Amino acid sequence: MQKRRCQWCGADPLYVRYHDEEWGVPTYDDATLFEFLILEGAQAGLAWITVLRKREGYRALFDQFDPNKIACFSDAKLAALRLDERIVRNRLKINSARQNARAFLAVQAEWGSFSQYLWHFVDGKPILNSVQSMSDVPARTPLSDQISKDLKARGFNFVGSTIVYAYLQAMGLVNDHSVKCFRYQQCISLDA
Repeated sequence: MQKRRCQWCGADPLYVRYHDEEWGVPTYDDATLFEFLILEGAQAGLAWITVLRKREGYRALFDQFDPNKIACFSDAKLAALRLDERIVRNRLKINSARQNARAFLAVQAEWGSFSQYLWHFVDGKPILNSVQSMSDVPARTPLSDQISKDLKARGFNFVGSTIVYAYLQAMGLVNDHSVKCFRYQQCISLDA
């Protein structure tokens, strides 16, 4: 019997693996939270599969998403990155990685970890939605509006409400797996 999955992941093996192993898993690790913050910003205006296909390129070029290293990238290094086809070569998105790394480090210094900061918005527990179909999933919510506004005030960019909502879904702060998807209950049990 074939597993029931969320409609959005389709049949692409990379997408299916991402859906089955990562998307919606409650994530408390700062390294992963930072990686996805950068990747979600890179995705703006593009299909997520485009970014997934470039993920290894990002890891190689962005020092495995080490915010301490990225915060120190020179203007020359950022300019050189725009020439590499392994990533999305948008100047603003590339430059935002350095700006977001610096803001990320500031949040860590203030809160002890980015995870503590982010998860405080949901009192440390994922929001469980009851998605029946893709039409039930909003592009943004009051929560993503609130977090987006706070991130922007802290100096982050490429963190509009729609990007933030996708980030919250990916990092498991919001469980938007379809209730018919085999991962819905699994993701709930991962945070139990």
